[in-house]
Amino acid sequence: MKRHLAPVAALLISVSILLTGQGLQGALLPMRATIENFSPIAVGAMGAAYFLGFTLGCLKGGELVRRVGHIRVFLAMSAIASAAPLVHGLVVNPLAWDLLRFVTGFCLASLYMVIESWLNESSDNSNRGLIFSMYTMITLTMMAAGQMMTLLCEPTGLQLFIIASVLFSIGAVPVALSVSPSPAQPARTDIDLRELMAVSPSGAMGCFVAGLANGSFWGLAPVFAGVTGDAVSMAAWFMAAVVIGGAVTQWPLGLLSDRFGRRKILVAVALLAGLAGIALAAGMLHLGAKSTIFLAAAWGGFAFPVYSISVAYANDYADPSDYVRMSAGLLLIYGLGAVAGPFIASALMTWHNPSGLFWFAAATHVILIAFIGFRFIKEGNQAEEPIAFGDALAAAQTASQVYEEELGD
Repeated sequence: MKRHLAPVAALLISVSILLTGQGLQGALLPMRATIENFSPIAVGAMGAAYFLGFTLGCLKGGELVRRVGHIRVFLAMSAIASAAPLVHGLVVNPLAWDLLRFVTGFCLASLYMVIESWLNESSDNSNRGLIFSMYTMITLTMMAAGQMMTLLCEPTGLQLFIIASVLFSIGAVPVALSVSPSPAQPARTDIDLRELMAVSPSGAMGCFVAGLANGSFWGLAPVFAGVTGDAVSMAAWFMAAVVIGGAVTQWPLGLLSDRFGRRKILVAVALLAGLAGIALAAGMLHLGAKSTIFLAAAWGGFAFPVYSISVAYANDYADPSDYVRMSAGLLLIYGLGAVAGPFIASALMTWHNPSGLFWFAAATHVILIAFIGFRFIKEGNQAEEPIAFGDALAAAQTASQVYEEELGD
């Protein structure tokens, strides 16, 4: 384990601190928006704005990495992201917050691209699930700490926004001072989603479903939690429970995906996430606080690994020279889902009630199971054989041609 993590230790320390600030900000903004009487649609628009910026970051971040390298992009995006919470606290306005969330989304997409391509270069098919699960476990644990920081001060003041800004700034220091070599700058960073879908349809679909469900969760879960108890404390405990649940299950599920196949584990976690979502939605007004927190942890424990397992699944087919492209493409697919998710979920919450959030999340996981089942029936076990990303591209007559035969799953 040490041998695999040592080359990226500084990166993991940096991202852990940075995502503590992201966890604090992610919980604080919907809470403050609710206190300021923002409508559910306005709160959903904030989440969509974040992921719209995230999508643009996926499209343009790779070019930044190609031009100036991984470390410089990491430092620049951390600096910009650290300024956003301060402006949030100074200007309390839905439109201003939408713009700020857009900027933050762009920064975080670029940061994730750097992180995930770096991790891919430090892993192979035999341990990629374990490496990515450890990365996600570390970051989710720190995000849970950030969620709980909302209890340090009243959300109506500026103090929590300042703390989030400080964490974003400090998070850049370990990478800035690291002596470990960064990955080589990629020669190509263009994204073709049709190529990516041809390489790993189930991996790509898993990322899209994770975007739909998780994007909705980050934007709207505090609104759901506020209905089940005290708006501030229940939201903090609910969000923390989901994140802790996701952190605890990452390592064992990643290890299982390395040993028994990612497709089997992906179906299992999607099924269990769907069942936990149904339980939360159906029991919203009937469950006690402890039961709600338990189900929240269960949902996070199975919904969050969908993304990390899907990324590992797709990258099993990638050539090392394409890791930045692959990371950018998968993040883009995730971002597209996360742009649409908050709008759909907030509409369901407005039309029905806040339980619509987890009815929607459950439906997305059912769709993923159905898609993988269709792929299994269509392709059978041959879809389990890894096919390199570069080999798949060579089979196409042109880079933009639609593949007539899906080469892998």
